[in-house]
Amino acid sequence: MKILRTIPEIRAAAVVAARTSHRTVGLVPTMGAFHEGHLSLMREARKNNDLVVVSLFVNPTQFAANEDLSTYPRDEARDAALAEAEGVDILFAPEPAEIYPDGFATTVHVAGITEVLDGASRGIHHFDGVATVVTKLFGIVRPDVAYFGQKDAQQMLVVRRVVHDLNLDVRIESCPIVREPDGLAMSSRNVYLDPDARAQATALSRALDAAHARHDAGERDAAAIRAAAIAVLEEAGITPEYLELRDAETLAPVATTERDTLIAVAARVGAARLIDNHTLRGEA
Repeated sequence: MKILRTIPEIRAAAVVAARTSHRTVGLVPTMGAFHEGHLSLMREARKNNDLVVVSLFVNPTQFAANEDLSTYPRDEARDAALAEAEGVDILFAPEPAEIYPDGFATTVHVAGITEVLDGASRGIHHFDGVATVVTKLFGIVRPDVAYFGQKDAQQMLVVRRVVHDLNLDVRIESCPIVREPDGLAMSSRNVYLDPDARAQATALSRALDAAHARHDAGERDAAAIRAAAIAVLEEAGITPEYLELRDAETLAPVATTERDTLIAVAARVGAARLIDNHTLRGEA
């Protein structure tokens, strides 16, 4: 596996080399601190592409001043070993100045779907940062396919909108959430959890399970389904930043779950801010 740090290097290795030999390129964009969720994306990319590129870049533009940019988990040597074990061909690990050189003045903004849920909670800058860095990575690596985890469901919708609106020639693959045996969604930020908070954090997935059970039992009223989830969080002593039911494609508010509906939650548990979601399948 090669570790590359500059745009000319990755273009020569991934774009020129792959295109001249008619090989497909799969990209897994990450911020590092790899866990089984990341590795599952790498495996999917390895299974379906000739050349697999994993980007490792803690993107500063998607963090607010009061967020955890400076303390975000970083261990490149560990990540590189895990990526190599999964058969990754190239680890692209640029410095911030390589992606955002002096004078950088362009932002990609997606209207509408970025202003709710995490956009409302973290600020509009967050998805501007995501949309901008993903657009840059697509332009740098020129992948045929890019792989993202469904845990970041809103991010997935933002990336799909960028690709659609800007006519980018890349297919977006959404891969299932990978969970711990007790249901907690895997996240790089789980390392912030002490044992008590780790146990408490399982309430997020249990809350979503409770909502899903109400839906599967025939309940279609969004308020009633939400109430089932809120009750689980309250019992665990968790006050969510948000727990909302939204249209799975547009993120518009819903009164019923007749159409596919995303139920998404974000909450601070101990020292970690965690997110999770389920999709409730509708009938329309």
